[in-house]
Amino acid sequence: MAFIRKKPREQQLQLYSKERFSLLLLNLEEYYFEQHTASHIQHKGSQNERKIRGSLKICSKSVIFEPDAISQPIIKIPLRDCIKIGKHGENGANRHFAKAVSGGISLIFSQVYFIKEHNIVAPYKIERGTMEYVFELDVSGKVEGVVETLLQLHRASCLDKLGDQTAMITAILQSRLARTSFDKNRFQSVSEKLHMECKAEMVTPLVTNPGHVCITDTNLYFQPLNGYPKPMVQITLHDIRRIYKRRHGLMPLGLEVFCTEDDLCSDVYLKFYERQDRDDLYFYIATYLGLGLTLHFICSCEEHHVVERTAEGYTLQWQRGLLSNYQYLLHLNTLADRSCNDLSQYPVFPWVVGDYSSSELDLSNPGTFRDLSKPVGALNKERLERLLARYQEMPEPKFMYGSHYSSPGYVLFYLVRIAPEYMLCLQNGRFDNADRMFNSIAETWKNCLDGATDFKELIPEFYGDDVSFLVNSLKLDLGKRQGGQMVDDVELPPWARSPEDFLQKSRDALESDYVSEHLHEWIDLVFGYKQKGRDAVGAHNVFHPLTYEGGVDLNSIEDPDEKVAMLTQILEFGQTPKQLFVTPHPRRITPKFKSLSQPSSYNASTADSPVSPGEESFEDLTEESRTLAWSNITRLQLHEQHKIHKEAVTGIAVSHSGSSVFTTSQDSTLKMFSKESKMLQRSISFSNMALSSCLLLPGDATVVSSSWDNNVYFYSIAFGRRQDTLMGHDDAVSKICWRDNRLYSASWDSTVKVWSGVPAETPGSRRHQFDLLAELEHDVSVDTISLSAASTLLVSGTKEGTVTIWDLTAATILHQIPCHSGTVCDTAFSPDSRHVLSAGEDGCLNVVDVQTGMLISSMTSDEPQRCFLWDGNSVLSGSQSGELLVWDLLGGKIRERIQGHTGAVTCMWMNEQCSSVITGGEDRQIMFWKLQY
Repeated sequence: MAFIRKKPREQQLQLYSKERFSLLLLNLEEYYFEQHTASHIQHKGSQNERKIRGSLKICSKSVIFEPDAISQPIIKIPLRDCIKIGKHGENGANRHFAKAVSGGISLIFSQVYFIKEHNIVAPYKIERGTMEYVFELDVSGKVEGVVETLLQLHRASCLDKLGDQTAMITAILQSRLARTSFDKNRFQSVSEKLHMECKAEMVTPLVTNPGHVCITDTNLYFQPLNGYPKPMVQITLHDIRRIYKRRHGLMPLGLEVFCTEDDLCSDVYLKFYERQDRDDLYFYIATYLGLGLTLHFICSCEEHHVVERTAEGYTLQWQRGLLSNYQYLLHLNTLADRSCNDLSQYPVFPWVVGDYSSSELDLSNPGTFRDLSKPVGALNKERLERLLARYQEMPEPKFMYGSHYSSPGYVLFYLVRIAPEYMLCLQNGRFDNADRMFNSIAETWKNCLDGATDFKELIPEFYGDDVSFLVNSLKLDLGKRQGGQMVDDVELPPWARSPEDFLQKSRDALESDYVSEHLHEWIDLVFGYKQKGRDAVGAHNVFHPLTYEGGVDLNSIEDPDEKVAMLTQILEFGQTPKQLFVTPHPRRITPKFKSLSQPSSYNASTADSPVSPGEESFEDLTEESRTLAWSNITRLQLHEQHKIHKEAVTGIAVSHSGSSVFTTSQDSTLKMFSKESKMLQRSISFSNMALSSCLLLPGDATVVSSSWDNNVYFYSIAFGRRQDTLMGHDDAVSKICWRDNRLYSASWDSTVKVWSGVPAETPGSRRHQFDLLAELEHDVSVDTISLSAASTLLVSGTKEGTVTIWDLTAATILHQIPCHSGTVCDTAFSPDSRHVLSAGEDGCLNVVDVQTGMLISSMTSDEPQRCFLWDGNSVLSGSQSGELLVWDLLGGKIRERIQGHTGAVTCMWMNEQCSSVITGGEDRQIMFWKLQY
């Protein structure tokens, strides 16, 4: 079970243990204040007088006595059922405060609960009628204070209005907290420096425990007011891997701390009384870890820890296969305020299998699966029609479903066999009716399809490896069904040979190709853009407005009774996850999809070559060399460098043989450098204005250069002269691309233009005309462009930080994303054309999903990245300072920093095998780099 998984397995399943008391014996929203060693005196003053040793627990709404002998039941006396409270043996109205020799406390009441007799977890036994119990404290001097506390709490419990009860108990709690402070003697070291101390509550499922939070320069501490279950919780700051701000009780007061990367269970969940205290503690931990609070998919170097990641940061990892479907859903749940410590916001997982009757589970058959594009309530067409008819007639605020897909009751419905005490706590000491228990997988699925009010999804345990929630290992008496059979283990579908087999096949289904191809549709419903608004209505995905974040402002409710009732209703009904995505979620890249796209954008002419069965193509070998090269990209070493320009280098093009390197510069020249002789062979000037980029046309006969003088120049290498000039823009041309006899030119005149350009029939002859095929208009100047592998898409980046993805077949905008806070320096498609990477003046590297336009990853550096190369997973970028940076996009970190230019790196080129790199910089140099395996 997720929220008790932190404990050793043998402790979870131990039926008999020394410690029987737990906070689960308290009512919801009740506090445990103090305990006293005492004896329960039975038959006081008679020959049959008997003392039962134990401890007396003083709670905000009850008195609990835990006998030392496990054969004796725990006694719980609700304070609201008490008739008189006082010192034993006193008479009259003043008996409560008169002095007495005895250390006895007398409780006269009308109802008592007996719990865990012989330490067996079972429904509570209730005894009614006027009774008197006497408890004798070991320390008689404490009797008067305990009686006074009980009388005060009794008055609170007997107030007519629930809001008044809550207010009085809260005042008592705050008074106790104010009279105490964190015990500094508990520090792990005498040299620790205190940074902050405040009041808070530690949150566990169904209950909270008040105390003091303390943070030092090395540790985070929580000290419970009651010393339960141990005097102190301590977490070393260096061990913290993730922290998340949480909504708790609809208020932004929670903080959850994880010391692991992937575990669903946190190490501590704290609820603060003041939001500022929560935020201050969050800030201190984040500052200690050295990452600040503005990073997205946050990380810079390996020695740093991740603090709080965004949903988009995980999306790229999931798309690229680094995260499984299960892991991705866990991360989304965590980011959406779902916590195993909060049953009203427990992690939610989908039903994915829809076949629970076949003898074999066929994961290759789409009919085996549930339709993930619909909520559970919309899977049955006839039921949906009835619900929609009611919805149409309903006054505002309207909702389609009267119950939620996740609530405390549903979570414990699934987990009652491993967490019976939680069920008893939630349901006032009772299990549910035997016929309504979690008896069968197939029955539960059928009821979710056909039931008038049952729309529940699943929980992570259905895709884990712990079968205990399916097996009645504790031998609990969960009742007898109408057919006469006892409720025992969960009945499995015919295709499952055992509980272990059921979970394994469920995991296989979750990770299957079908689910991988459709999981984004379910994410849209639960975490995404179909969660709210018109899209939710269209998807038949509308729940009660109180279940949504922001559905009610508790602070605006002045009536304390109404506020408590509203909060109770919301917490018991369940809550919709925090919305993580407001645009359609990208689909996963599965092997089947990968085969549909070209494997690389480095050389489109090598794609689609026929290969005989069993024969390895040259392209396969090239792809292998690329993969090997990128895996070793951190081993890039400087081979040679040459200063050949008078100003910054702006463009690099290399002949197919690799022998000739062409460069452009802000010094207005195009230069031809021989790599073999290491000599400058030519220097050409077209005007006195800077050149901004260059490329070689297929055949290596012509170099094309773009210029700040608004023109594009074609230079014939063989004839050594300008072959043609395209005067196509009204301002500087910033970047050019060429593919399949088409020229693409970006300009500061706010346009990108597409031209047809048929090569000259005779080498050296002039072109007669360029036909303008399309004009892609922008609001501001365009600084960079790039083409997809198939030349059907173009991405542009502007001066104001906008990245636009264009469909070239229709010359229309697919997506326009405000990615950067300054100029977009460079953009490029991934080799499979599924993602676009952009680098900006703001130091960010952003990854956008081409299909949906969603920003799915963002990494930051402390300086602008001016240019880059990437393979879809790793990035080699050139920085403003002259360093080359190697980024691991999937791992969210900078893997290597390589010293390079003395000024900004302004342009980069890489050969097809990805083994050689040439960079140009503001230091007027070109540098030749090679991989050293």
